[in-house]
Amino acid sequence: MASDIKEAIGRRQRGEINESELKEIENSIRACAGVCNMMGTANTMGVAVEAAGLSLPGNATLEATEARSGAANRTLLSMASLAGRNVVDSLQAGLTFRQVLTPAALHNLVTVVQAIGGSTNLVLHLAALATELGHELTFEDWDRIGRSTPLVARFKPASPYSVSDFGRAGGVPALLKVLSPLLDLNLPTAYGSTLAHVAAQAEILRPEIIRALDDPLAPTGGIANLTGSLAPEGALVKVSGVHPSMMHHVGPARVFDGEEEVQECLLGGRVQAGDVLVVRYEGPRGGPGMRELSLPAAILVGMGLADSVAIVTDGRFSGATRGPCVGYICPEAALGGPLAVVQEGDLIEIDIPARRLELLVPPEIMQHRLGGWRPREPALTTGFLGMYARGVGPANRGAVMG
Repeated sequence: MASDIKEAIGRRQRGEINESELKEIENSIRACAGVCNMMGTANTMGVAVEAAGLSLPGNATLEATEARSGAANRTLLSMASLAGRNVVDSLQAGLTFRQVLTPAALHNLVTVVQAIGGSTNLVLHLAALATELGHELTFEDWDRIGRSTPLVARFKPASPYSVSDFGRAGGVPALLKVLSPLLDLNLPTAYGSTLAHVAAQAEILRPEIIRALDDPLAPTGGIANLTGSLAPEGALVKVSGVHPSMMHHVGPARVFDGEEEVQECLLGGRVQAGDVLVVRYEGPRGGPGMRELSLPAAILVGMGLADSVAIVTDGRFSGATRGPCVGYICPEAALGGPLAVVQEGDLIEIDIPARRLELLVPPEIMQHRLGGWRPREPALTTGFLGMYARGVGPANRGAVMG
């Protein structure tokens, strides 16, 4: 998996493996067709699409080369063929996307992603989708739903179990069955049935992988929204991938204006236990484009620092990320958010249970710093990315244009 390679870079840096062992790991990754077998953004989105009734039952966890036995005896190719027939049937019946992806369905999807500790990128994607459909889905909505949704499953890189294990445990239909008291399953699907019917037919084949609501891995969901003086409009953290010792952390800021700077510092061995790595100007406008900082986060894990060093950023993370990585900070640095005026050595407090992200600097000093802040020259001013940087909205609204 890609996350294994990234973490191996950190292991090589700390001397745990040698160069030939790193090459062996690189060469053994992705031994067959298909997406990485972890709950990254791609697989989280696949789960969400299936849980919305927009793909066929079993689709999200069916391996690219797998032939599944039993009632759902399908290969991915045969499932694609069946999906094509369902598309024609839906068109003939006048069924539209908006009829399937309703506000109730969006609520279901937040619940499902929270229950599996999925990728924080889904917060962006679903917010943007909600906006296009004329709805609203905020960081606060995710946190509110997550507080009442137990974590019932967890997958690589935050667990030994892969997405294939998830499929063999019953997959999305079994997950819907477990979560049914928290979901509205009487909703239409793109294939003519209802999610209630799918859940009723499902079997939970490995209860140690898909846990019961009364025996969860954690009492609340995998994604939390933090607010405070460093994130007045919110920030996201994948709680399900954070070591218990880092649920509350106070440390000095190490400030970097971009991903390359923090990677150079990490690989140069200049990070100390307790540090909070501040990576700014990676938001939608500042990037421009909001790069994913999964590589420095994984290097941190490989170096053995994920239980003593945190990262905070206005950039993104993915489902491939584990460790105390707080991203999507709003307002972003390029818009003059507090992240823009953090200085080397400032103390930062991350308190996940209390949902707080604080810059421990007196308000009068913060006011003085913000008063003297001036926007940086944009990285790009021409072409599509220049237009994007001028028109993109904040991460907590899906980073949509207009």
